[in-house]
Amino acid sequence: MPAGPSRKKACKYTDNILISQIFCQSVYFIIFVLSKINAMKIGICNDHAGVEYKFKLVKMLQKRGIEVVNFGTDTEASVDYPDFAHRLASAVENGEVDLGIALCGTGNGMAMSLNKHQGIRAGLAWGTAIGHLVAQHNNANVLVLPARFISYRLASAIVREWLDTPFEGGRHQGRIDKIPCR
Repeated sequence: MPAGPSRKKACKYTDNILISQIFCQSVYFIIFVLSKINAMKIGICNDHAGVEYKFKLVKMLQKRGIEVVNFGTDTEASVDYPDFAHRLASAVENGEVDLGIALCGTGNGMAMSLNKHQGIRAGLAWGTAIGHLVAQHNNANVLVLPARFISYRLASAIVREWLDTPFEGGRHQGRIDKIPCR
């Protein structure tokens, strides 16, 4: 007589536990994504190089049920990117918007200006893997896109990846806590 359940019963039991765990993780992920997107308000800003992409991204975000606050510019006339970056950064810091998206030619000017604010973690992304990592590891509250160096199709994919990726926390939280100068 065997000491415990037969191997066949044990495997069935283990398989059921594994399936339950996978199901629960899937449900938690769906709840996370929906809670992150539902009732979310995103600020968006750009300089003259990002006007076209901005308007397309606004439509995409609104289709996802996200409220968008436009911090300009709305024309292709030459402007100074810090003017728009600082308005977006202030809105993120004071809670007027939950997250931000910024576009300029290379993305560098916006990222530099945004990151002067203590409460901002602006991540420059030129691919979906980078968009994923700035969310997962850096908990970036502003995504910066280089409008002159990526297609709109890639820009929208990066935005979706950034929005859909949860922050991993753990060891990354300690690193993020060290970012602001005090």
